[in-house]
Amino acid sequence: MTFTIRRLRATEFALYVPVLVNIHVEAMGYPDSVMPYRIDAWRRDCIQPGFTAVIAEDEDAIVGLAYGFLGNSSTWWDRQLRMGLQSQRDLTDDDWDLVRHYFEVAEIHVLPAAQGQGLGRTMLNELVRDVSARYALLSTPEVPDEANRAFGLYRAAGFYDVMRNFHYPGDDRPFAILAARLPLEGAPETYPGTNTDGPEPDAPAR
Repeated sequence: MTFTIRRLRATEFALYVPVLVNIHVEAMGYPDSVMPYRIDAWRRDCIQPGFTAVIAEDEDAIVGLAYGFLGNSSTWWDRQLRMGLQSQRDLTDDDWDLVRHYFEVAEIHVLPAAQGQGLGRTMLNELVRDVSARYALLSTPEVPDEANRAFGLYRAAGFYDVMRNFHYPGDDRPFAILAARLPLEGAPETYPGTNTDGPEPDAPAR
């Protein structure tokens, strides 16, 4: 099967959000009841500075998505990141460089039927290819021995530990906070099947 990776403008992303959140819910196994909240939150995210989004499509439908934006102190996640780091240690110069110059990979999901074909890595590469940041940061649920596709993807792309077994308020699950230097390890400049003539993100990277 042939897949295409395509960038979305923020305005396109806002229109597609219900479809994209449905992919998120199916990929993560969440109940449908979370969809209204996620739809509102994702639409708010598309006005963040440096917002970038990509989708993976087959001949019939969207099968994957990734989006993110430049880290900034106005976001809940940035505040959690800083508080978590400060609760564990006195911040070093490297820590301050990280929290001041990162791109947040907010979401990356592939439908279960399309997993195992490299779409996650291809979308991740395309998502962060031109961002104006020194690092990419993300969080992912902890699993024993890192034995899932998500950890395999992130480790292969050069992501390293920032915090482990971190708990967000109101969520009992432990999370790993991971970072990678940009550009990602082994990321090509262009990708087969990527629409490089498509629209660029509306919000310019700072």
